[in-house]
Formats: sequence, C-alpha cells, structure tokens
Amino acid sequence: MANSPAEAYAAARRRGAFPALQEFASGLSFALDPFQRKACEALEDGHGALVCAPTGAGKTVVGEFAVHLALAQGRKCFYTTPIKALSNQKYADLVARYSPEVIGLLTGDTSVNGSAPVVVMTTEVLRNMLYAGSAALDGLAYVVMDEIHYLADRFRGAVWEEVILNLPGSVKLVGLSATVSNAEEFGEWLVDVRGDTAVVVDEHRPVPLWQHMMVGSRLFDLFADQTGSGRLTVDPHLVQRVHELERRSGWDRRGDRAFRFRPPTRADVVTRLERDGLLPAIIFIFSRAGCEAAVSQCVRNGLRLTTPEEAAEIRYVVDTRTADVPEGDLGVLGFWDWRDALEKGIAAHHAGMLPAFKETVEELFVRGLIKAVFATETLALGINMPARSVVLERLVKFNGEAHVDLTPGEYTQLTGRAGRRGIDIEGHAVVLWQPGVDPAQVAGLASTRTYPLRSSFRPGYNMAVNLVDRVGVAAGRALLERSFAQFQADRSVVSLARRIDRNAEALAGYAESMACHLGDFSEYARLRRQVSERERALARSSGAARRAEVAASLARLERGDVIAVPGGRRSGLAVVLDTVQDPHSDPRPLVLTEDRWAGRLSVTDFPAPVQALGRMRLPKRVEYRVPRVRRDLASALRETGIVPPPRARRRSDAADDAELAALRRALRAHPCHGCDDREAHARWAERYDRLDHETETVRQQVAATTHSLARTFDRIRALLTERGYLEGEQLTEHGRRLARLWSETDLLTAECLRHGIWDGLAPAELAAVVSALVYESRGDNATPRVPSGPVSDGLAATVRVWADLEADERRHRLERTREPDLGFAWPVYRWARGESLSAVLAAAQGNAAELSAGDFVRWCRQVVDLLDQVRGVAGDDSGVGLAAASAVRALRRGVVALGTE
Repeated sequence: MANSPAEAYAAARRRGAFPALQEFASGLSFALDPFQRKACEALEDGHGALVCAPTGAGKTVVGEFAVHLALAQGRKCFYTTPIKALSNQKYADLVARYSPEVIGLLTGDTSVNGSAPVVVMTTEVLRNMLYAGSAALDGLAYVVMDEIHYLADRFRGAVWEEVILNLPGSVKLVGLSATVSNAEEFGEWLVDVRGDTAVVVDEHRPVPLWQHMMVGSRLFDLFADQTGSGRLTVDPHLVQRVHELERRSGWDRRGDRAFRFRPPTRADVVTRLERDGLLPAIIFIFSRAGCEAAVSQCVRNGLRLTTPEEAAEIRYVVDTRTADVPEGDLGVLGFWDWRDALEKGIAAHHAGMLPAFKETVEELFVRGLIKAVFATETLALGINMPARSVVLERLVKFNGEAHVDLTPGEYTQLTGRAGRRGIDIEGHAVVLWQPGVDPAQVAGLASTRTYPLRSSFRPGYNMAVNLVDRVGVAAGRALLERSFAQFQADRSVVSLARRIDRNAEALAGYAESMACHLGDFSEYARLRRQVSERERALARSSGAARRAEVAASLARLERGDVIAVPGGRRSGLAVVLDTVQDPHSDPRPLVLTEDRWAGRLSVTDFPAPVQALGRMRLPKRVEYRVPRVRRDLASALRETGIVPPPRARRRSDAADDAELAALRRALRAHPCHGCDDREAHARWAERYDRLDHETETVRQQVAATTHSLARTFDRIRALLTERGYLEGEQLTEHGRRLARLWSETDLLTAECLRHGIWDGLAPAELAAVVSALVYESRGDNATPRVPSGPVSDGLAATVRVWADLEADERRHRLERTREPDLGFAWPVYRWARGESLSAVLAAAQGNAAELSAGDFVRWCRQVVDLLDQVRGVAGDDSGVGLAAASAVRALRRGVVALGTE
C-alpha cells in the first residue's frame, strides 16, 4: 500500500533529507549558496533563523522558502518590510511566483486580499495586529522580517522589537539582516526570547566589489591589490597623483593661488563611466536640489545614454505609469522635463519626488532602461535597485543638524548596491576626489568591517497601555526586561561590575597602606579634605573666580529658561530668548524681563552663579523688537507663577575664617596629626578617595542601567495614572482610546480628543489642526501663516495642551513629546477645500517652508493616517469622527490618492 504524502515526507526527514527544500530549489533558476541552504534547512528542521549577509547576496531566498513552507503546510506566513515600496515590490515578486489568490498586501495605504495565507505588510501593521489580538493571527506559522536591522532606527526601531517580543511562541521568526559585526550577540538574544534560532552569517559578496577613486578625469584603483591575496594598501599611483595636485594647489609668492583644482562635472563623470563600461550607475548626492541640478546639467550638456528603441520603451512605461496623474497637475510637477530626461536615460531619485514618479524611475532602472540615477541616501534603504557602479560625490552628509563624515557602515550600505548578481561579474564603487580628501581615509571606510547593531527600543505611551491591558504590569515589566535594548545594557553592566570588583581590591590595599597606629587615619584624612575645601571656597569668593563661575552658569542656560535678575532697574524674572555665544568672550544671553525690557546680560549683572528657575515655551522666532511681542511675552512670563528666590545674604569673611579656624584646630588635635608617617599615609588616602569616588560613579552608572526600561515604564504609568488613562492595572475609557492611537504624538492626540479641543471644527479645519501633530519642517523656518478663525484657535489650543503635557513629562523625567509644527496647516487646509495642486504648492512656497510635490503627498498621507485613527477612536457617531471621515475623503484625491486604491 502506498504511503501518504505525510508519511513519505516523515520518512525522508528521518533519512536526513529535506524534501520541502528540494522541491523549492527545483523551481529556482540558480543553485543555492551554502548560507542559503543552511538557513533553509534550519527552517525545515523547525527552527527560526537569523541571516546576515551583504546586500545582493540573496537573503530573501530564505524568506521565500518560509512562504513555501507555510503554503505546503496549509499554514500562514506574514512577510514584513520596513517601507511600503519594499512591500509593494515583494508582493509583486510573490504574486509572480505563486498566484494572486494566495498572496495579500497590507500597508497603510493599500489592502489587497488581507485574509490570504501569505500576506506582505509593513512592520507597523503586524505590530498593530498583535496589540489588537487580530483573528488574522490564527494559523500563523512563520514571520519573515526583512531588513531586521531596522530595529536600530531611532525613530521606528522599537516596532521591530515589539513584534519580536509579542509574537506567539509557536511562530518561527526569519530575520534577514545586512552584515553587522555583532550578529552573534543579536542571535543570542533571539534565542533567549524566541527559542531555538539558527544564526547564519555570510560576509562573502557573490559579485566582487572593486574600489576606485576618480581624480579629475582619471580613474584610479583605490587599493594596490584587490584580489584578496594580500594586505590592502592604497595604490601608490593614486597617492602620487593626489600629492601632486595638493602641492600645485598652494599659493605663489605674490599671494595668488597658483592652481585651482576643478573637479569633473557630473556630465563628465557619467561620460567617463559610460566609456569604461561602468553603467548603469547610481551617483549618490546628499541633497535633493543637487540631484535635480545634476539631471539638468547632464541634459544641458547633450548627454544621451539610450537608443531610440529604449527611449520609445521608456515613454510607454512613463505614460502608462502616470496615466492617472491629473493633466492639470503635470505642469507644476515638472512632468515634461522629467520625462525628457528619462528618455535620455537619466533620472533623479529622492524623497521629495512624487511617489508615482519615484516608482517609475525604480521600474525603469531595474529594467536597465535608465543608465544613471542621481540619488540621495534614501535609495540605499529602499527597494532592490542594484547597479554595476555606485559613485559617491562626497564623503560628508548633512544629518539634519550638522555636516558629518560618512561612517564605515553607511559607506558599505551605499556601495553595497554595486554589482548585479547574475548580470555583472564585478561591481565598482567610485569616490570622487576633492581637495582635502585623503585616500587613506577612503581606504579605511572601504576596509572597515565594524558596524554593530544597537537597539533603539524604548517604551512609549501606546506601548504602555497595551502592555498593561494585554499582560498586566508585572508581565509588562518582565517583557521590557527581555528587550534587546536591556539585553545590551545588561551586558555592559557585566564589564562595569568587573571594574567595581577590581576597584574594591585596590581600595582594600590602599586602606591597609594608610592605616595608622595612633588612630583612624580615614577620619583624619576627612578633616584634611574639609580644610582644603574650605580654603578653596574662600579663594573662589575672589573676583576672578566668581566671574568664572558666573560665566560658566550663563553658558549653561538654554533658550526658554526663566531666571532671576538681581538688583537694579532690571531686577525680577527674565526669560532667555537666545544663547548664541562668541567662543572668544564671556556669554551674553539675550533676555526679556517681566517689565518688558529686552537686551543682553553679562557676568557683571550677577553677583553669583545663575540657575534656571523653570522653563517657558517660546515661538520658534521671537520678534522682541516689536512692542506688542514684548508685552505679550512679558505677560506670559508673569503668568508662569515662578517666584524669584529671596536674595541670598553673603556670609561674612569673619564667619568663613572662624569656620576654617575651627577645622584647623580639630585637625591639629587629631591623634594621627602627630604620626611620623602622616604625609605618606595622606598620599595613600588621596589615592583611596579618588578611586572611591570613581567606584561610586560606576555604581551609579550600573544602577541607572539595570532595569532602566522597566523604570521608564513605571514613570510612564505614573503620568498616565495622573491623567486618567490608567487605574491600577485597568485601562479607563481614555486609556482604551490611547491604545488605538499609533503615532509619535499618541498621548497628545488622546489629550486633544479627551478635552474636546477639536470639537466643532469643519473637515478642512480639522485636517489643518491635526497636521501639526505629524508634520516636521526640514529646517528652522520663520513662524508660518495659518488660516485665521477656527484653525488658528484650534492650533493655539493644541499647543497649550502640548505645553501642559510637556511640563508633566519634564516632571516625570520622560522623553518630551515633540512640539506641534504649524508649517503644513495652510497647504493641507487648501487641499482639503478642493484647491488645485498648483495653487496649493504656489501658496506653500510663500509660507514658512519650501514644499515639493513629493513632500506634499507624503505629509498628506500621514495626515490621512492620523485622521483615520481619530475617526476610529472618536467614533462615526461623534462630530469629530464625522469631520475626520469627511477630511480623509477630501484629502484622498488627485496625486495624494495615486497608488492607494
């Protein structure tokens, strides 16, 4: 009698075979690499897997095998990705391999066949399912987390750990990560929280990567030997050429520059790459405007990289992809210039582009029709767009606060896209030389292999209420203690504990060495220390020392600090407006006093160091020269309720001298004062004190690190209890609302709903006010204009709620909620009222911040997402809920709706 398929499978497994893997591999067009086979065998054996391998190595094959196993077993598999573009691409890949009936897609914008056995989704969607206890989790056997190293992202990384910690124990986790140097540590944590997990690390690139530097029009190898057969050294020809240029770039005897190096134009760079057969290429420029300018330069220079046949195919793809873009919007979107450049094989790719345009560029590049893409670093984190070559125009980027050097990890991530498996036999990374760039520095970036994964996990308000509701306080604290963040913190404590032990041994030796036969020398040393401290305190009261202390205290002040100004006509409270300092002179903060005087103060205005008495919220820009502004701000300062402290009376020098004299008498009267070895013992006592102080500092560091997340959780619960979201271990009605708000400003949103701040707003008005909770301007811009009337009033009330919340967060020592940003209120208000894209963007340019079409669409979609949540928690039968639903419909039109149906 023939065995059933299940019996045959079991028999094959007993023989050590992997029939499911054999079946899966037979459908591939290539042979599995050893690391892929090892990870897949672990999955078929019933284990989880963490796979760390370079970009383009084929990690996703392991994730696709988990999909194959789920379908073969009649179970479910969720495939998560960090961004919607990756989800869309993976959905298309799986539909092509299997069929639309068994593959679904869930992102914030799109829902396709959500009940399918295999669903591709963003990580946040799965997190929300877990907290909601969704029925879709029934039958779930595998979860693939693509780009799992995203858990290091400081904005979104916590979501990855929430998923890992909250998945049912029966679910096998498949983590796909870029190469990180602490993969074993990460794997050890996964074993701890998820059970048996195979850690598979492969650092071999399937397509070798050659490193180059372009100096002028010449292309040099970066390393003298890149075959791996010897030690990596910088190519001497490159070093010689750079030295020649740097020497020639000096100054002649007349003080004129003898030679100025001119780097190649972007068109020259692309032409050189084309001549050497290094296209298609991605040229990374860390500026949106730079990317657009590069495309324009290439077009103006007459560069054409496509054949007439390719240009015709490009036009067909472009017209198909953008068919739904309203014709009236094409002009303001720069469609015609964009399409013209595409037909020449040249494109830009950055976050400011319309999503439909970005996706078109991605498709054309993957198909080999676009030959040169000028991109910002967001492309390195995006979808699969490998190239033959990657070019770095500079090794410095702006991180939002300052210009900083690229790290080795960032360099590897950017250059990792060079070399297409199955197409190229080698990839090429090219750095453009600029004066001041040392080839040895570039070699260090290219050869360093240390990029550790660091957790960014921290509890938040939504997480706290969901943990209390689902598992209770004790289990919630225990779950946080099992996070990767706490795992790493506890590991750091081990080395600190060893240091404390070593110090304790040394302290025992010091104590023995300073022992005195006449008495307790530690007591005598304490008296000596008190005498020295009193003598220094008297010395500090001199003019120079006092000035230095006052200057240091002024330098510590921050914008918004409230201080007391003693004596004179300016005495009373003052708020600090500006702390910009000249590094070569004493600090002179700009302040406004409660009697409306504005000006700069100096060390001569303060007889003693200054301390902040409290804080006051200030607008981003204070026009303090305007009388009305000074009046309103002074009034707000008085209303803070802060009271200046009474002026401290100066102790008399005689009192100080008397105290010092008493200490000296006690010192001379101590038995150890007569010891012949007193000074030798004192030297040991000084060493003891220094080491004891260091040890106490380390102990405090250990105390702050141990259980740090659980303590933060407790402080969050205390604030939520005060504000009526928790009662012991129970969620109140307001707490249940908060549990369904997934936003960086979740508690602020809940507070606005709770206090009826948004009641009575019309749909467009509500969209404008809600936008302040999601929008973040790209720079420190002037105060933006906002629609007058209900919008202005609603925004002002929302900011007042934020200020009250921020004060409570400061009191509870919690991370502060970001201040509402009003910069998008006017554009989204006009769009919700039905105005055209051209009118909205034109008006936006005259407001506080520049707004591209892509930015506008992205922020509109985030406003829609939060409005959807507001509708859900407020209810369709409430005024706010109905207004939110109407606002969503009003916003979801035209370019905002493209690709979301």
